[in-house]
Amino acid sequence: MNQLAPQTDPQTTAHTTQASEAGSAEPLRARLGFTKPQDEKPVMHSAALTGEDPKLFFTVEEIEVPIHDMRPLAGAFDLDREGFALAVDPTRVEDLYDEDAVLDTYYGEITAMLTEAFGASRVGIFDHTRRSDSGTGAPNKDGSRGPAGRVHVDYTEGSGPVRAADALGREEVDRILSTGGRIVQVNVWRPISGPVRRAPLALADATTVAAADLLATDQVFPGRVGEIYQVAHNPAQRWYWAPEMTRDEVLLIKGWDSLDDGRSRFTPHGAFTLPDQDPDAPPRESIEVRTFVVIEG
Repeated sequence: MNQLAPQTDPQTTAHTTQASEAGSAEPLRARLGFTKPQDEKPVMHSAALTGEDPKLFFTVEEIEVPIHDMRPLAGAFDLDREGFALAVDPTRVEDLYDEDAVLDTYYGEITAMLTEAFGASRVGIFDHTRRSDSGTGAPNKDGSRGPAGRVHVDYTEGSGPVRAADALGREEVDRILSTGGRIVQVNVWRPISGPVRRAPLALADATTVAAADLLATDQVFPGRVGEIYQVAHNPAQRWYWAPEMTRDEVLLIKGWDSLDDGRSRFTPHGAFTLPDQDPDAPPRESIEVRTFVVIEG
């Protein structure tokens, strides 16, 4: 798991992925769901609020982009540079739909993996979600969910620290940051079954995403309003995917970082339809665990 360890000086580390592209295969071309910029702040009423599909107060545009195979360069990706990493990390849990097994065993596995990868003093897991493109979605305590088709980032400059305080406690967050510590929001995405042959995940190299591409969006729930980034299309963005992921593999995705020193802090991602996708292939089923990783100063 050493390849997941954050770079100590990301500003002076060579961007090895760009330099290595000369020998890589041609990317596939597929459509991703981008948000069209508008004068007013985008707003989304969540399914929890509407009782059915989310209601969007912005325009989504499907744009075809090249999406590169990350496997030839998987060892070069770094959470502090590209904002994501691919790793092999088998789980002992046979049934990831078993809620007790997820809470009692899987959470411990994720905690151990991230503790080693970051040299963390604490890993706070605050949520997990299952998704499926079966048509009915995957079951969760708060309802069924399908793949997230719009490219997005789960947290923003404003909502990241708010969610950290909700999960870890405001006094604890203040203590960590005031003593030179760091908090990183990391999602761990794993196929429940595999190989994945439908609705895989696309991830943007965060170094190719401009600040103007990230559109802060109000996400309205019953009793509260959160904030995420929707993503506007920019031809400079570089997108990756991992073909035929198995349940022994995980993608680590950075959603927010308390440090703002030049390293990547927000990683756009979203599901897409393969250009040659077999409609009779097994549905994509996945589980994502949301965490805050604490690194003491």
